[in-house]
Amino acid sequence: MSRVWNFSAGPAALPQAVLERAQRELLDWNGSGASVMEQSHRGKRFIAMAAQAEADLRGLLAIPETYAVLFLQGGATQHFAQIPMNLAGTGDSADYVVSGHWSAKAAGEAAPYVRVNVAASSAADDYLQLPPREQWQLDPRAAYVHYTPNETIHGVEFHDVPEVGEVPLVADMSSNILSGPLDVGRFGLIYAGAQKNIGPSGLVVMIVRRDLLQRATRPMARIFSYAAQAAADSMLNTPNTWGWYLAGLTFQWLKEQGGLERIAAANRAKAGLLYEAIDGSGGFYRNPVAPPSRSRMNVPFTLHDGALDAAFLQESEAAGLLALKGHKALGGMRASLYNAVPLEAVQALVAFMRDFAARHG
Repeated sequence: MSRVWNFSAGPAALPQAVLERAQRELLDWNGSGASVMEQSHRGKRFIAMAAQAEADLRGLLAIPETYAVLFLQGGATQHFAQIPMNLAGTGDSADYVVSGHWSAKAAGEAAPYVRVNVAASSAADDYLQLPPREQWQLDPRAAYVHYTPNETIHGVEFHDVPEVGEVPLVADMSSNILSGPLDVGRFGLIYAGAQKNIGPSGLVVMIVRRDLLQRATRPMARIFSYAAQAAADSMLNTPNTWGWYLAGLTFQWLKEQGGLERIAAANRAKAGLLYEAIDGSGGFYRNPVAPPSRSRMNVPFTLHDGALDAAFLQESEAAGLLALKGHKALGGMRASLYNAVPLEAVQALVAFMRDFAARHG
């Protein structure tokens, strides 16, 4: 079977070079005669690999030594609850900016552990644009400010880092981490589920300012403590060894592509090509998001006649274009353009869309 162009929102496409290397090393990793999944996480080989993965990530994002890098489990959803457990004390409040499905879910999961203040929301606009920064009602006494820089379902993205004063800024970057350069020093904590721009599902990468690790005062099991995880080099229990290994290969691949400046340029080109095709289709295709808020990573769109959806999905899959069905909350279509999706994939999608419109317009 030949490879297809994969536009899945997550678990998402991985770089082909990474998959090929993992395939070559599957039965004999690093000359050990066994796969990485069969290695002890306490062994010298795995510890060296883990250290190199962290070093490569630090190099890509220029992460200061004042930040710890953690390789955790539980998915971003578990950390919706775990973050307030670690960063907020009993009776504390935290500000949440709600710009779509995932930031709303983060606020809901945090509520048992912190008083959630919805400082801004674009729910009244159906999440078709970002809440204007000048309208945010932030509390300078909040434990932290949480936002989601990119919303995979609604296709909106913050294109700069919001200024929030001295309160630590917390960001769920699951769907746009490593999509371009980032000033890590603007954040208190960054976390990301791996299954979009880092590697396979089951791994969470976290970058947290070391001073914040001392905040946790409430009783909790050590497995939930970020300070305990940092002290144990993310090996308080058996980690996701396969996910960590593949993340490390992805970091190496990103370096080989020329780093995050080059990746950002490629991502702008891919998104620009697809939005141009949608906007230039004479209304056959539509993206409802306000242009300044449009995501580079996730592009939802609809056809002018919903009765054509089934044909579009059937024909696109037959053409080797995978996972274009939109999220069930919105319907329509969605193309996710993560780092591992090459320009050639978007060119193939745009060519198909134009041909489909010509035949069904």
